[in-house]
Amino acid sequence: MPPCRPLCSRSGCGISTCSGHDRMDRNLRYVADSGGRCARTTKIVDSHCHLGLGNVPLTGEAPDRSFDRYVDRADSAGVILTVVMAPPGGRYRQGNRAVGELVSIYPTRFLGYVFVNPVTEAGKIAHVVAAARRWGACGIKVHWSDGAATDEIGAVARAHHMPVLYDPYGDTTTVESLARRHPDVGWIIPHLSSFADDWRAQTRMISLLTKLPNVFTDTSGVRYFDLLADAVRYAGPHKVLFGSDGPYLNPLVELTKIFALRLPPEDSRLVLSANVLRLTHRARKSAGIRRRR
Repeated sequence: MPPCRPLCSRSGCGISTCSGHDRMDRNLRYVADSGGRCARTTKIVDSHCHLGLGNVPLTGEAPDRSFDRYVDRADSAGVILTVVMAPPGGRYRQGNRAVGELVSIYPTRFLGYVFVNPVTEAGKIAHVVAAARRWGACGIKVHWSDGAATDEIGAVARAHHMPVLYDPYGDTTTVESLARRHPDVGWIIPHLSSFADDWRAQTRMISLLTKLPNVFTDTSGVRYFDLLADAVRYAGPHKVLFGSDGPYLNPLVELTKIFALRLPPEDSRLVLSANVLRLTHRARKSAGIRRRR
């Protein structure tokens, strides 16, 4: 469990240190000065972050301090709330428990998704998710390296009113099939479907966003900026969520793409916070998760 600094004493604030206020002010002034339309009062919620690097040892350090660095960077970027999940790795019992401990201690700074393995936990997804609901999990995470998301996951997500954050490694056919069979579930597909920069898959993903009302994407790791702009232009800002995929990626770097879109204030609000809060609302409400307003 990474150490977390006390939250700022300002009423209603989720920033970890008071110095974070000054950094956030500078960042948002920069946005305005460089032509962006993001208002100073825009709240920033990072919809995609992992609690450590897992089996991707980018630094080689032991113990893994990457989440500590993420928190510092997120504070600097003005992020007030972060959705956290275990890192990919196949086995998630310990990682889910650590996420549960974090969000239980700091419910106004972190939300948590439960990571499930569609292959090794087949037939047990309902049990895994029910256990995570006790600590307040408000979404389900699935990664292609463990296997494709399944109807079992869709059914459990529907029962708990939870979105599914599913990385399909460009397999948009499976995404479309699942979304059509489970129309009451919000399917959030990160990286415009491909962290590997498969522009063909990302283009297909934009088409799905325009066709299916329950399919969404996040902005993390999207390198082709014009495709990200097309996703907002054609599908609408209500279908796109800001996510950093921290600690692998830097939230301030990822935010720069959002600012570069030069969205109107209401569209910025949707992408930067409102969409993920809307998609997790019922799960958070039923779990009694408190959030600063």
